[in-house]
Amino acid sequence: MAMSLKQLAVGDLGKIVGFEQAGKAYRKRLLAMGLTPGTEFRITRFAPMGDPVEIKLRGFSLTLRKDEAAVLLIEKLS
Repeated sequence: MAMSLKQLAVGDLGKIVGFEQAGKAYRKRLLAMGLTPGTEFRITRFAPMGDPVEIKLRGFSLTLRKDEAAVLLIEKLS
């Protein structure tokens, strides 16, 4: 079941399964940052107001703004 990044908590594992149709403006940028379908990541922290969110993937940390994160369709891993 695809969900949004904001539905996860710090420490949760997730996997990217796709992109929202409405997010075409961000899709190319996210792909260039290594956020390709099948990529697994861990939520490392949220800013106090929820924007931005930091994730760890492929051995590095990446910070995403709310608008960018909303484009990702993810699956929570246990």
